[in-house]
Amino acid sequence: MPLWVELVLRVGGVLVAFLTLPLLVGQAEHKVMAHMQGRLGPMYAGGFHGWAQLVADGVKFVQKEDITPREADRAVFRLAPAVALVPYLLVLLVIPLGPNDLVGQPLDIGLFFVLAVVGVGVVAVLMSAWASANKYSLLGGLRGAAQLLGYELPLVLAAASVAMAASTLSLSGIVAAWQPWWLLWQAPAMIIFFVAGLAEIRRPPFDMPVADSELVFGYMTEYTGLRFAFFLLAEYVGIVVIAALTTVLFLGGWQGPFADDQLGWLWTLLKVFAVAFVIIWLRVSYPRLREDQLQRLCWLVLVPASLAQLVLTAAVRIAL
Repeated sequence: MPLWVELVLRVGGVLVAFLTLPLLVGQAEHKVMAHMQGRLGPMYAGGFHGWAQLVADGVKFVQKEDITPREADRAVFRLAPAVALVPYLLVLLVIPLGPNDLVGQPLDIGLFFVLAVVGVGVVAVLMSAWASANKYSLLGGLRGAAQLLGYELPLVLAAASVAMAASTLSLSGIVAAWQPWWLLWQAPAMIIFFVAGLAEIRRPPFDMPVADSELVFGYMTEYTGLRFAFFLLAEYVGIVVIAALTTVLFLGGWQGPFADDQLGWLWTLLKVFAVAFVIIWLRVSYPRLREDQLQRLCWLVLVPASLAQLVLTAAVRIAL
C-alpha cells in the first residue's frame, strides 16, 4: 500500500473516531442520567427511547445567535473553543485501538506526547476567561488554571508508574507488556490517574471552574451557539481520551480473555465505554467539591500516593 494512502486511511479513521465516539458518549450520558435521575425528556425525544435527543441539542445550538461581547478580545475569544478541541484530536492520533499498529501514528514516546498535549487544555481555559471581559469568566478561568496545574502532577506521576513497570514510553508497548496481575499492584496508580483525569477535563465533581451556582457558567459564560457547543464537544472528547488512556495504560488495552488479535479493537472499545460509564455515573452520584476540598485532595492525597506508588513500582522492578 502506498504511504500516502496509508496516511489518509489512518488520519481519516482518527477523524471518524473524533466525530463519532464523543457523540456516542454524549447520547449515553443523556440516557444514563435520565435513568438515574428520572428525567423524562431524554427518554421520549424523537420517539423510540429518545433517539433524537442529541440531534435536538445540535439543532438548538445551530439556531442560537453567535454573540461576541463588545469589550471582548474578539480574536482570542473566537479561537479559544478550537484550542480546547485540537489537543484531544492530537492525542487520539497516538492512542492504539488494537495490535499490529492499529493506531493513527505509532510513537516510541507516545505517553510523553500525550501528557504534553493534554496540558495545553489550560491555555483554552485562560484564553476564554480573559478574552470574555467578564468577572465570572475570569474567576472561573483562574480556578480552572489552579485546578489543571495542580492535578497535572499526580496525572504524570501515575502515568510514570506504569511506564516504569513496562520499561517503555510507547503506548502500544505498555499494552504489550501489561499482565493481569498489574490490576493489583498498579491499582493505586490507576485510581490516581482516573481521578486526576476527571479534574483535567473539569468533569463533576471537579467542575469548580464552571460552578453554575457561583459563577453562572465560569469561563464559558459569554459563549453561545456553536462556540459553546464546541466547548461541550471538547468535554465529551475529553471523556473519550481519559477513558482510552485509562484502558491502554492500566486495563490491558486490546487484551481480552481470548487470544484473538482480530477482536482486539472490540475489547478496547468495550473497556473505553465501560470507563466512560463510570465517569457519567460519578457526575450523577457525587456533589461538587469545594475549592479547598479540591486542592486538599490533590496535594495531600493524590500527590503523596502517586509518589508512594512510584517507590513501589521501582521496588518491584528491582526485585524482578
